[in-house]
Amino acid sequence: MEYALVTGGSRGIGRAVSISLAGMGYHVLINYNVNKSEAMHTLEAIESAGGSAELLPFDVSNAENVQQVVESWKEDHKESGYIKVLVNNAGIRKDNLLVWMEASEWASVIDTNLNSFYYITRLLVQDMIVNKFGRIINIVSLSGEDGMPGQTNYSAAKAGIIGATKALARELGRKKVTVNAVSPGFIKTDMTKDLEEKQYKALIPVGRFGEPEEVAAAVAFLASENASYITGEVISVNGGIST
Repeated sequence: MEYALVTGGSRGIGRAVSISLAGMGYHVLINYNVNKSEAMHTLEAIESAGGSAELLPFDVSNAENVQQVVESWKEDHKESGYIKVLVNNAGIRKDNLLVWMEASEWASVIDTNLNSFYYITRLLVQDMIVNKFGRIINIVSLSGEDGMPGQTNYSAAKAGIIGATKALARELGRKKVTVNAVSPGFIKTDMTKDLEEKQYKALIPVGRFGEPEEVAAAVAFLASENASYITGEVISVNGGIST
């Protein structure tokens, strides 16, 4: 069995990525925290298309919860395989100008978007090294590349993941484990539903918001054998708004 874990896989980009990886033949572990009904919709979409998946609930921002759930899953499946593909996708926004930003708004965004990378990746990377194959794909953001006003916390977290991606790629390259990032711009998801598309699309050269499936296509390529010579890269999926 070939396993892939997608954090925040219940909806939006995570759902599209989960469906895409299942289409490649992976048994997808759909992580979610509280929204089980949306996670079930993702599972049903995969199974109705002939794919294979299961739900794996845990809070990516809680180190103890992550370790308990992931280690338990690994122990139960040690005879059937290991997680070959990890997509660190889970994330939240709590936008505010820094001068008014509460400590909780800073901490929760850093914990969910940045610290979760450490909590999860360190538990899976050893199996990838031992088996001499692995794909780690981190979903970052245009905010992490260019910075966005009102998103100092989110921009800091995503920029941190970009740096971690490049560093870890250098550590693991000789072990045939690649580490890359996909950086979406304005994508039609719950995270951007409060944005006025008409206001922003004039700034985007292709003149529209992107679809989650367009991000998933980039992730699927990086997860494939065809991307074995690509590591430490940040692939932007943003309609040309930043180059």
